[in-house]
Amino acid sequence: MAEKLLVRRAAVLGAGVMGAQIAAHLTNAGVDTVLFDLAAKDGDPNGIVTKALANLAKLSPAPLADKALAERIVPANYETGLELLEGCDLVIEAIAERMDWKQDLYRRIAPHVADHAVLASNTSGLGINALADVLPEGMRPRFLGVHFFNPPRYMHLAELIPAKSTDPAVLGQLEAFLTTTLGKGVVIAKDTPNFIGNRIGVFSMLAAMHHTEQCKLGFDTVDALTGPAIGRPKSATYRTADVVGLDTMVHVIKTMGDTLPEDPWHRYFKAPKWLAALVEKGALGQKTGAGFYTKKGKDILVLDLGTQDYRPASFELAPEVAALLKERDPARKFAALRASEHPQAKFLWACFRDTFHYTAYHLESVADTARDVDLAIRWGYGWSMGPFETWQSAGWTQVAEWIAEDIVSGHAMSSAALPDWVFDGRDGVHMSDGSYSPSREAKAPRSSNPVYTRQRFPDPLVGERFAQGRTVFENEGVRLWADEGDDIAVVSFKTKMHTVNDHVLDGLQEAIGVAERDFTGLVVWQPKEPFSAGADLAGALGLLQAGDVAGFEAMVANFQATSQRIKYALVPVVAAVRGLALGGGCEFQMHAARTVFGLESYVGLVEAGVGLLPAGGGLKEFAVRASESAGPGGDVFAELKVAFESVAMGKVSTSAMEARNLKLARDSDRIAFNAHELLHVAKAEARALAEGGYRPPLPARRIQVAGDVGIATFKMLLVNMLEGRFISPHDYEIASRIATVMCGGEVDRGALVDEEWLLRLEREHFVALAQMPKTQERIAHMLKTGKPLRN
Repeated sequence: MAEKLLVRRAAVLGAGVMGAQIAAHLTNAGVDTVLFDLAAKDGDPNGIVTKALANLAKLSPAPLADKALAERIVPANYETGLELLEGCDLVIEAIAERMDWKQDLYRRIAPHVADHAVLASNTSGLGINALADVLPEGMRPRFLGVHFFNPPRYMHLAELIPAKSTDPAVLGQLEAFLTTTLGKGVVIAKDTPNFIGNRIGVFSMLAAMHHTEQCKLGFDTVDALTGPAIGRPKSATYRTADVVGLDTMVHVIKTMGDTLPEDPWHRYFKAPKWLAALVEKGALGQKTGAGFYTKKGKDILVLDLGTQDYRPASFELAPEVAALLKERDPARKFAALRASEHPQAKFLWACFRDTFHYTAYHLESVADTARDVDLAIRWGYGWSMGPFETWQSAGWTQVAEWIAEDIVSGHAMSSAALPDWVFDGRDGVHMSDGSYSPSREAKAPRSSNPVYTRQRFPDPLVGERFAQGRTVFENEGVRLWADEGDDIAVVSFKTKMHTVNDHVLDGLQEAIGVAERDFTGLVVWQPKEPFSAGADLAGALGLLQAGDVAGFEAMVANFQATSQRIKYALVPVVAAVRGLALGGGCEFQMHAARTVFGLESYVGLVEAGVGLLPAGGGLKEFAVRASESAGPGGDVFAELKVAFESVAMGKVSTSAMEARNLKLARDSDRIAFNAHELLHVAKAEARALAEGGYRPPLPARRIQVAGDVGIATFKMLLVNMLEGRFISPHDYEIASRIATVMCGGEVDRGALVDEEWLLRLEREHFVALAQMPKTQERIAHMLKTGKPLRN
């Protein structure tokens, strides 16, 4: 196994937008981090960095997984703090995109960088070899480019760009660190301007801009065409440009024009007149309040080039084009796009054609394999499929022939011929055993870097298949499976959004029985997000509307029984959570022996939003935990306050770390930064618990509760909120009942109860709320609109 990159302390040079956020994400991952910038002219010499750290708390989405982490970042400056570099194992430079500034900084820091430390430049497109030229000979093997996409916490892509002098072992070590510690998807790029993601991604936007003009379409129409309708983000083309900043967009386009003079598409590497005009008058997009779009009250207005004024945006597609895009067979869809005379269809075909053409032409110069290109675009630009995957799905040979025809007829943006390899009798570039590499003239398998053994199911490309494991048990709700010879079984839900219905409840109980008999541990894991959106509301509402209260109560009792089965299983049950874990999904993980969270886990008991309270054992667990934390004779009420607020207000954590702060996760629960490693980590946790002689907890029979005094205290808080009109009377009713259950009911403060007592309270209050008309209105509204009703 390759030597690991041991990073005890890291430094980030440059406290601008990117540098500060990279430092934040290193700190999220538990890396002791120093953030450098110029010395302030007045006052505290670290003032520039201190201000940048204060600004982190204001950014949205939040760069820090827990705001308190800002205090852990060490501020420093280049005048008085360079000796701090000597204790750093990794140094990431993230100053402005000026070659001369970066080189000057390297000369200055070189004497202070440790002999073993890795130095990486977070550049979005400057030459890595040119940057390496100014480094001392001994540092060059440990220097390379690393390009984080913005915002660094959330964007999965990190491009690694080795210089000619970079030691391959260093490249592999940094790839492993970025993958596991920071949770990134790494692609290796060649040292060419803008690397892979921005080279192809920005070209696709330039193509869209060119064809917007050619087809005389509105910016809002183009965004309707280039968003979710073709598997791309909602921000599509022009809204993305507004978010990025039109001045930044113009700068990136100019960089392509300046650095790629030999590119056959070079004449398009300039900002269209209307884009340049917007920048000239200071309409730079979202940051100035106007760009391609602006807002008037709640209305979104779009720039109309004809009138040179804003008009209401419609985002509407022509019905015939909308119908064409709903075609499930990609080959038929692309044939229809190419054949159509409708301007919207002609626009889409032209954009696809020119992006395919450009990507194929430049593949060999920008990347080793087609895989790197497709993953870079998916992870960096949010496309559901990369350009080669889209082309391959639509019929490789046929689309290649159409592109070639359009090149000859002059319809394509460039007359450059497609490379010969496109026509080498292939059906595409991605196969189950590898992706095409033009430099090797062969299929290249996935990376052999040992870090990828942690990914049982990597992000699959078209044409790739990963063994699904042996099915051990299956019903309509769940599938229990295991890899051959593995002692840890995995159970996954089969329902939409992994909601919990009777089939899931019965299936989970059965799966636990099988695991107890035939395995040493069980992991609850979903192949895709979310972990679980909670109970099946439609089924519950159906029972209520049919007047089947007994059936409804039986469903609740079965839910509780399943949670208890998880908690008291004779083998450790580990929940592997990423994405949403709401309501019953959250309660299941609360009952697991341990939970492994992906960093981006959005966890909450949100039943109050639909007029209910959690009744899958969640409130009971809070009472049990409060009793254990307080200890005999301790203040149970104090231990309940945070949890009560979380549930009564239906709070959802914005990270796994915040889930801990909201008392929805335990300190003993783990956090895995790479979602593709979650299953590996969860199985390792289950195995470690089993090998440590795991036994379930003994039943909680002496739970000390806050009782009537606790209920009264919570109600006082609620009355103030009601009188201040912060909550409605029905909110007060729900929250009062939540308080009643969490405090153990109308019993004396400090009374001792058992779990069954608390579960019965949950059921009673849940069923009572469910029968109230206002609750049924809330449930129906949520099912219809997906949004809570405050009635």
